[in-house]
Amino acid sequence: MDKYKRLLSNTAILGIGTVTSKLLVLLLLPVYTECLTKAEYGVADIITQSANLLMPLISLGICEAVFRYTLDTANDRREVLTTGFVIILFGLGVMLALYPLLDTIEFFDGYMWLIILYAFCANLHSLFAQYIRARGMNTFFAAQGLIATSIIIILNILFLVVFKIGLVGYVLSVVISDIISSLLIFRLVRLDYAIRPRFWNPALVKNMLRYSVPLIPTTVFWWITNVSDRFMITGYIGDDVNGLYTAAFKIPTMLILLSGIFIEAWQFSAVSEQSPTSRREHSIFFGKVFDSFQGMLFISAAGLIAFSKIFASLLFADDYYIAWQYMPLLIAATVYSSLVTFMGSVYLVDKKSVLSFVTSFVGALVNVVLNLLLIPTPMGANGAALATLLSYVVVFAIRAFNTRKFIRFDLHPRKLIINTVVIGVQVVFMIFEISGWIPVQILGVIIIFLMNCGPILSGCMRMLRRF
Repeated sequence: MDKYKRLLSNTAILGIGTVTSKLLVLLLLPVYTECLTKAEYGVADIITQSANLLMPLISLGICEAVFRYTLDTANDRREVLTTGFVIILFGLGVMLALYPLLDTIEFFDGYMWLIILYAFCANLHSLFAQYIRARGMNTFFAAQGLIATSIIIILNILFLVVFKIGLVGYVLSVVISDIISSLLIFRLVRLDYAIRPRFWNPALVKNMLRYSVPLIPTTVFWWITNVSDRFMITGYIGDDVNGLYTAAFKIPTMLILLSGIFIEAWQFSAVSEQSPTSRREHSIFFGKVFDSFQGMLFISAAGLIAFSKIFASLLFADDYYIAWQYMPLLIAATVYSSLVTFMGSVYLVDKKSVLSFVTSFVGALVNVVLNLLLIPTPMGANGAALATLLSYVVVFAIRAFNTRKFIRFDLHPRKLIINTVVIGVQVVFMIFEISGWIPVQILGVIIIFLMNCGPILSGCMRMLRRF
């Protein structure tokens, strides 16, 4: 029971900070849609997503390795952190050397300096944040995330509303927030004592890179699956539609928020709670947690799909309201994205980063092919959303089969299939506004709730009795 208690405790701590942060950012959505045109919002999204693609390339995926190797008590965590810090600085040096060449790429319209700055600062913040998370400093991890979000909010208001800097101000808000947050962690945790030349361990560097380098294409492939549709929408349809599509994705972000909180706590538990002498117990642990996790996802998704129009009317400016039509499929895609991430925790436990790479490659390939086929059709941006959903379903099926070689746990397939069919019906009725779509949404929410509330409620009651 202690492992469930620790998982719930960590989830609650991370949840308080993360939920508060994301809700505050969500409240800024009307500011974004009022201060930025649809084209500007689309370009700002291209800048940030390009930086997200660049991050693993210039860091060699080292942030994930720092988290995983800091968890291993056999390693000197000072050596782990020093390795990560040096590699990120090396990556920055390479990008600065290549800057004159990269700046000639017309697609980025002179914003390459902003992309490199964003990527470096985000990597540095991620490095320090993953380090304190691996050390079990979850309260501080959540607090610094809340501080970072507060800084973004203040700067967004200043840059967009007061100074009217536009999309550059939108991006710089995140950059400055990452810098301040990194300095805060560095000072309060006294990382200056942990980052020293004498902690450079070539043998450890080799092991960490052997783990992290396969994660580079993995991250790139996930970026392709998640973001390539926005580039293709821009190319096929235009910046305006991409702006709508980007705004529509803010609602599924609420689901990503819920799953992300849990996944952060779960990854810590999945590694730290494993025991070679109790593999069966560990499998039961995985199965029970997966049952509750999928229940939470589908209940949340059913509600979000049913209220897509209401969320759009409350959070979007009038020009963006039509973006609601992209939400249902994106919400369904987010469910399977989260399930895929959960299955990836098996690879994290066993350090099978190569398998993570292979499965993510399949997902990216499926996504690109379907985008090319569906976006030019009358489906338009919804074709991109459908491509994303189907690619995640394919990867989940592969991982569900493949991970059984390492940890055999109950995926509750019957419940999973029924959940998927129900939200599928909700999506179809919502997008096409088929006659009777409102009763269908109500019925779908009720069915999903009754199907999944049992494990969640019983788990919460066990935890409350334990506390």
